[in-house]
Amino acid sequence: MISKEDCFKFLRNVIDATLSTVDENGNPQSRIIDIMHIEDEKICFLTARGKHVYHEILNHPQVSYLCLNNNKTVRISGEAHKLEDQKYWIDLMFDENRFLNNVYPGDARYVLEPFCIENGEMEYFDLTQKPIYRKSFTLGKGKITPKGYEITDECIECGTCFELCPQKAINEGSPYEIMKEHCLHCGRCFENCPTTAIVKL
Repeated sequence: MISKEDCFKFLRNVIDATLSTVDENGNPQSRIIDIMHIEDEKICFLTARGKHVYHEILNHPQVSYLCLNNNKTVRISGEAHKLEDQKYWIDLMFDENRFLNNVYPGDARYVLEPFCIENGEMEYFDLTQKPIYRKSFTLGKGKITPKGYEITDECIECGTCFELCPQKAINEGSPYEIMKEHCLHCGRCFENCPTTAIVKL
């Protein structure tokens, strides 16, 4: 079983992550922005005031972060906001991530602004297991968004979904049940159910 703390360790060990934003034209933008600090379930990062991403976050603070290592991912979705006391946070993150001093030496560091995501959702996804494993966590006051599929009481227990599931993530029963922690969200069961008893969440 993976814990929220395990996910935080994963993020700090990998560091490199893809941050996705939306630009002024509504187009998605993605770039590598390292996760610099995690504290009290706050995911902290830096970016320079002159960069497009800085203005994208200010104009559309809903962002997504994705970190990948050895077919295991942690995805974070939430609202990013600028942290107060800029100098404190910049100095703290430079102390924890010494390589930054080569990129922004001396006082050049203060062209950066600190941001954090503190209310959102975090999902761990592991493709190295059989069946695959996923688990969602809240960050701060965030909520978990239901995803995947569910078998309703319209199920006639024909076993079609049970036979077709590529991860064998369905339990026989009355009705049959999808084990959400092992579901790929591929929709194969949904597409082949003869009574449309499976609904998309």
